[in-house]
Amino acid sequence: MAIQLSTAGIHVLYGVETIAGTKPTSFTDIPGVKSIPDLNPEPSTYDTTDLNAEEWKTYIQGLKDVGGALGLVFGMSQSFLTLWNDTIVGAAETAKATGNACWFEFYHPKLTEGFFFTCEPVKAGFSAAGVDQAWDATVNVVPTGNIGWDTAVAPSTT
Repeated sequence: MAIQLSTAGIHVLYGVETIAGTKPTSFTDIPGVKSIPDLNPEPSTYDTTDLNAEEWKTYIQGLKDVGGALGLVFGMSQSFLTLWNDTIVGAAETAKATGNACWFEFYHPKLTEGFFFTCEPVKAGFSAAGVDQAWDATVNVVPTGNIGWDTAVAPSTT
């Protein structure tokens, strides 16, 4: 039986294409991640039942929908806000202007594959806050394609 994994050690990384349509070979770790969204959408289905059916309907698989913008939760700090709004969003905007894409990777140290997708990160707004709690920032990315598992690119240890 396989050993189950915990969420301990998961990283969120980003990288920018240098060749349009090609996954970057290096990614940068985004520190302080607290929560990532589910990227395992249920596909739509289309009823293909014909009039000969007497008991069961039949279906074919349609498109998958990740639901639009995805919220990632990080601990709020000035350094995170600067990293997100200036560095990450700035790099993505520069890449887009030159025909390249920004990629994100969800990385687990006990898996040989990472989960990758291209996206457009959105500048952070002012996240919700409450009395006597840590302040977390929910930032959003809009998936643009290339969603799936591929050989992991581990975060740098430097």
